[in-house]
Amino acid sequence: MQRIVVLGAGFAGLWSAIGAARALDERGIGADQMEVVVVNATPWHSVRVRNYEADLSGVRVPLADVLGPIGVRLVVADIVDLSVSDRTITCIAAGGPTQLAYDRMVFCLGSRLVRPPIPGLREHAFDVDTYEAAMRLRAHLAGLAREPRSSGQATVLVIGAGLTGIEVAAEMPGRLAAVMADHPQARPRVILADRAQRIGSDMGEGACSVIAEALTALHVETRAAVEVAAIDAGGATLTGGERIDASTVVWCAGMAASPLTANFPVARDRSGRLAVKPSLKIEGLSAEFAAGDAAWFAIDGAHSCVMSCQHGRPMGRFAGHNVVCDLLGEPMLALNIDWYTTILDLGPWGAVYTEGWDRRVVARGAVAKRTKETINRQRIYPPTSRDRQEILAAAAPIVQKPPSYAQPAAAP
Repeated sequence: MQRIVVLGAGFAGLWSAIGAARALDERGIGADQMEVVVVNATPWHSVRVRNYEADLSGVRVPLADVLGPIGVRLVVADIVDLSVSDRTITCIAAGGPTQLAYDRMVFCLGSRLVRPPIPGLREHAFDVDTYEAAMRLRAHLAGLAREPRSSGQATVLVIGAGLTGIEVAAEMPGRLAAVMADHPQARPRVILADRAQRIGSDMGEGACSVIAEALTALHVETRAAVEVAAIDAGGATLTGGERIDASTVVWCAGMAASPLTANFPVARDRSGRLAVKPSLKIEGLSAEFAAGDAAWFAIDGAHSCVMSCQHGRPMGRFAGHNVVCDLLGEPMLALNIDWYTTILDLGPWGAVYTEGWDRRVVARGAVAKRTKETINRQRIYPPTSRDRQEILAAAAPIVQKPPSYAQPAAAP
């Protein structure tokens, strides 16, 4: 029996596994001939892009509900090592360490938050990189009202004004107001800081203006061109010596691929990502594929794929299909996506929707917000019906059309 091992069950990993199961099902190949195994640290598929939200009740999907009906074996374990030369994965599960051999492997361990050696960052800052971290932040916010009064009690400092930082900051005024509702003397304050010269600069000129308008309306203060020197339990100190008192510091600055990409004897980019072919096979290797945040290639022939579920999901579907084709000696499919969109949640104000790599604003406010909610709560979820055929059908190796935004209703 041959074995395909998928490492990770995020957007790329889950869809790689389903895609492989679909390809095998189409060819009438049963689990007695070829096994698909997913190794993941938890029994959940986490919809990570929603971790900035206040309500996290629906952001995890039981992997058993998706993988069980399609015959994919789930191993819940921490992956601690891998060897390309031996084609083995070393895991630590509840029963202790174990090794798992593979004939083909799809590496989908994704990315993680970068934590530079800033004094106090690891000990005192919060983040939303994982479900567990987001829940820790949520519990901390809920307890703020019980803490002794201080100058920074009702202040949240968000560091890093990329997409995640902006989304966290836009949600925070409402979250602070809710937890401090019984303390009318409190003055909730949210500050969004970044080392760049302009908040949201990666989003392009047009979107930057929309972001500034939204944050102003939400009473989020912004601080551009600043760097943090140290973080402690009561706030942060900037490199220029300025002190910002804040009982809550949320770190959202920078992402890097899983450190296990260093185990592959191939070049990586500055984010630690593995170079792959349009088939998602790792350049220079014979049995290994990669997809999602840990992989990169020119997804439209010119622009590198980005760390997002927008690219992670189709990369997974194609990787899963192609890993089966590779084992069977069949031609593999090349992934090409000739469109790009960005939809940034701006809290109660709405959202901003851009198209193209130059990020032209095509919708904003409530119109864009409706599309963002459709994506976050429906489009990026796997089927949860436990229906085998529905699950397999969702993994067809095709590129979906870009999400459409809801036009405002015409005036009567």
